Amino acid sequence: MAAGGGNDGKSDDFQPFPVKDQLPGVDFCVCTSPSWPESILHGFQHYLLMLGTTVIVSSTIVPLMGGGNTEKAEVINTLLFVSGLNTLLQTFFGTRLPVVIGGSYVFIIPTVSIALSSRYSFLTDPNERFKESMRDVQGALIVASFFTMTIGFFGFWRVFASPLAAVPLVILTGLGLYSHGFPQLARCIEVGLPALIAVIFFSQYIPHLIKSNRAIFDRFAILFSIVVIWVYAEILTAAGAYDNSVSKAQFSCRTDRSGLTSAASWIRVPYPLQWGRPSFHAGDAVSVIAASFVAIIESTGTFIAASRYASATPIPPSVHSRGVGWLGVAILLNGLFGTGTGSTASVENAGLLGLTRVGSRRVVQISALFMLFLSVFGKFGAILASIPLPIVAALYCVLFAYVASAGLGLLQFCNVNSFRTKFILGFSLFIGLSISQYFNEYLLVSGHGPVHTQSTWFNNVMQTIFSSPATVAIMVAFFLDCTHSYWHDSVRLDNGSHWWEKFRSFNADTRTENFYSLPANLNRFFPSF
Repeated sequence: MAAGGGNDGKSDDFQPFPVKDQLPGVDFCVCTSPSWPESILHGFQHYLLMLGTTVIVSSTIVPLMGGGNTEKAEVINTLLFVSGLNTLLQTFFGTRLPVVIGGSYVFIIPTVSIALSSRYSFLTDPNERFKESMRDVQGALIVASFFTMTIGFFGFWRVFASPLAAVPLVILTGLGLYSHGFPQLARCIEVGLPALIAVIFFSQYIPHLIKSNRAIFDRFAILFSIVVIWVYAEILTAAGAYDNSVSKAQFSCRTDRSGLTSAASWIRVPYPLQWGRPSFHAGDAVSVIAASFVAIIESTGTFIAASRYASATPIPPSVHSRGVGWLGVAILLNGLFGTGTGSTASVENAGLLGLTRVGSRRVVQISALFMLFLSVFGKFGAILASIPLPIVAALYCVLFAYVASAGLGLLQFCNVNSFRTKFILGFSLFIGLSISQYFNEYLLVSGHGPVHTQSTWFNNVMQTIFSSPATVAIMVAFFLDCTHSYWHDSVRLDNGSHWWEKFRSFNADTRTENFYSLPANLNRFFPSF
């Protein structure tokens, strides 16, 4: 048979999918937005989602510092207020991607270490102990912020990682938070499991069962799921389903046990140095600097995922560095206001971009306004913050997975048939999960990490860095990618570097300026290279 004849076009079925430097299928990219009413609803959805981490982090550290429900409500509202400011700064002047900048789990280790320090043993008043430990945390955050700003604004974080090295970073930015998913959901399985089923049903099945010209259920699956399951949890609580349950089940399942609504003020504006003048200790500062380093790495993974789901081009190194600089400003504000923790780019909110296919910058800016408004009117924010945490964990199961899948999508740039690629990818993923699991389990069983010297600050540094799966994975992947057979001509093609080459310079691709340029023509004064 003559070549090209008689195949009826079926040969196209066996062609590989083309490489896309912008993710197709996104309804609204960075620069476009839904209608104003729909944008407001999307913004409120982002606000509800970031409440989970805000409440979890504050509820973990405040009791250890000596604070009660009143202090916890004040710290939550302060963290919300600062998160609103930081999100606006990042979306206007940082990467300009639709990312929420909120509280971080990364800073819990050094913060808890400060809170449990023996230097407060002479204090018998819990309120005074809370303020003293908070001032120490503030001082450490302020010092760490200058480290982060230096790394960013002086261009030291001009990320030249290949797509191959970025794959394990983004995957474990999502999968590395697995302990906040089903294990937390299972604390109240009768509430958490229906929430997980609901969000999957609303987002993945109803849109295909109900044909409509308007995307409603898939875009607002989070809102529908929270409302339905929260009402269901309220009914269980009112019916006395947990009256005779153990205290752990009562705390996780009941909707009236958070203590936030009664403790929160009607109106309270957070302000800098509200807990007093910060204190500075060298060891505390070094521990928090290590946490800031991990926050930079994990935020970089979130930035990459957000750029994919916002249908933007790959992020130029100068924009990565600019975003890290403004992350340093965010940590500085955390220190000045006294949030008890530093900031990072929210992984769950980046996952929401993928779930809704709405990567609009305006939507995230609207969510920041919700943070600012509802943190000042504390009672209203406290009601929303009382959502049972198993419901939040159910949402995490879906949204963290979306971030991980954004990392898998980067494999399109790599030669997955290369044994070098297979080794670097598989080993970095495995060792990232394995080492972090070892450090976390050791801490849980022994009460201290495997690195247990006389220097508390050194112990905290090692525990903070090596308990982060994404941090371990990118260090291993980047080292291997830069050293393993790098002299071979095929390496640059196998690791995908040639696909991202044209995006290393800000002006090399005309689309870059459309997505990442500063507003009001500020690029004239702050050029990106």
